[in-house]
Amino acid sequence: MIKSAIDNGLRFDYVLVDSWFTCFELVDFIKKRRIGCHLLGMAKMGKTKYFLKGKMLTAKEIIHLLRRTKKVKHSKQLCCYYSEVVVDFKGVPVKLFFCKTSRKGSWNMLLSTDLNLTFEQAYKIYSIRWTIEVFFKESKQYLGLGKCESQDFDAQIASTTITMIQYNLLSLSKRFTAYESLGDLFRNTKAETIQLTVAEQIWQLIVEILQSLSELFEIDVETLMEKITSDNEKFTILLNYNALSQAG
Repeated sequence: MIKSAIDNGLRFDYVLVDSWFTCFELVDFIKKRRIGCHLLGMAKMGKTKYFLKGKMLTAKEIIHLLRRTKKVKHSKQLCCYYSEVVVDFKGVPVKLFFCKTSRKGSWNMLLSTDLNLTFEQAYKIYSIRWTIEVFFKESKQYLGLGKCESQDFDAQIASTTITMIQYNLLSLSKRFTAYESLGDLFRNTKAETIQLTVAEQIWQLIVEILQSLSELFEIDVETLMEKITSDNEKFTILLNYNALSQAG
């Protein structure tokens, strides 16, 4: 699937995967791509071994070594303990990130082919995967994703595509309706779905002033605007902005 995406011209910085897909074969595949992409995935604290300081060590052995050498830090920003180290994974250099939310918690591990990533950067990038999980959950619950009963492949593709379009439109609406969940959007449809931006509010105020001036001097609003904008470059820019915002 990733190869097909690349062959079709899709470009990306990171492939984000969970622990089911993080393996050497995928690491090796991503590392050999010429588009400059990287893998960032959750990895299991299992029996897989990495080469570090002349030894083949499991993830648990590596974090034990890092703790013993006092290389575990605390992130105030993310409220967790973490450590990071570059290791050799069957000939491919990768960076391992270990983290846990409390002193007595269990360690989790992220693996990345991007050796320049810091822990905070890796954490924030990987958290983008959560939006994918939210998409599947809400699309299945509210938009009927996966409930198409047609046996035609094209119909299944069309059904999934329509669901994604619906989700994107609802997500856009959500951004302008005080960040409600999709469920709330179905239950509560507001009359005013878009909150005016500061620029739009200023423009609205300018229009009201112009209307008052036009009435005062008994001149058409459009004529008054024409006279002002013809000699005022900044006002022309603002006028063009309003036209674009209305068109968009």
